[in-house]
Amino acid sequence: MDFLPTLWFILIAVLWIGYLFLEGFDLGVGMLMKTFARGEKERRVLLNTVGPVWDGNEVWLLTAGGATFAAFPFWYASLFSALYIPLVFVLLGLIFRAVAFEYRGKVHSDTWRKTWDWAISLGSLVAAFGIGAMLALTTTGLPLNENGDRVGGPFAWFTWYAVIGGLAVVGFALIHAAAFVALKTDGEIRHRARRLVGRWMPLGLAPMAVWAVAVALENGKWFSWILIAVAVAAAVASWIANRANREGFSFLAMGTFLLAGAAAIFSAVYPVVLPSTLNPLWNLTVENASSSSYTLGLMSVVAAVGVPLVLAYQAWTYWVFRKRISVKSLPAPIDFAPAVGGAS
Repeated sequence: MDFLPTLWFILIAVLWIGYLFLEGFDLGVGMLMKTFARGEKERRVLLNTVGPVWDGNEVWLLTAGGATFAAFPFWYASLFSALYIPLVFVLLGLIFRAVAFEYRGKVHSDTWRKTWDWAISLGSLVAAFGIGAMLALTTTGLPLNENGDRVGGPFAWFTWYAVIGGLAVVGFALIHAAAFVALKTDGEIRHRARRLVGRWMPLGLAPMAVWAVAVALENGKWFSWILIAVAVAAAVASWIANRANREGFSFLAMGTFLLAGAAAIFSAVYPVVLPSTLNPLWNLTVENASSSSYTLGLMSVVAAVGVPLVLAYQAWTYWVFRKRISVKSLPAPIDFAPAVGGAS
């Protein structure tokens, strides 16, 4: 088996894990806007925790999709055409969410802000569920024929695996966001976020554990079980650290849970990139779905230069905005009077 297709399978897995880690707490904070925050000031605190980084986090999604298109065009074509409907909803959720971040503070009106709060919360929920469903189907399979085309109606993708994957990303995002809020805020909201992590972590992380175990059982690779054990240990460590008020360690341990769990899933399905539930002979693999060696080689050179620059820039951004935020640190909202023409 050629090295470059395997390398790019690993790189795409890393991009998705990076996206789930960074955009995970980002989407979770959006969902917490309507379920956790008490009052306008706490909603402003939540927005300020992700305000400097949310748009940079979404770059990982674009890069993962672009890398899949360039490195594995047959994987991209089969997956995105089969999941056209849920991906449209994901895009709409991300669009409404992005617009809401920008428009929410433009008018000093409770009705205006509540409308955009719902856009942020529901947009984050729809995006998280749709991305989770897509990734779950990537690892468990779609009804594909010998040409890589979907067989069945437009909702043939809607299976129990899709639901589990959607719930996995939603649950992880909510718990990861609570751990992030506990790390980034101070005062009452910090303590409530820490209590949320301690109380709901087992339930929030359970769907992802079910997903990882189901894939490992189906593929039966021993190293996947080792990674699942590491993920479980990391989740327990995160819960213990949260109880001990060590928010930083709890947040990093939660990230380790994601890293090990996602690595267990991707490693279990390798070398298959998209299984066919109709016939295993029609599976798409790193070999039959990849671009030419020349294309992959050129992409590798570009990635060797670009990826470290992106990582350095994002690390610098998080370092600059590393301080905690509290309700007391918020400036008073400013109501801008509309400009009118004419001379007085």
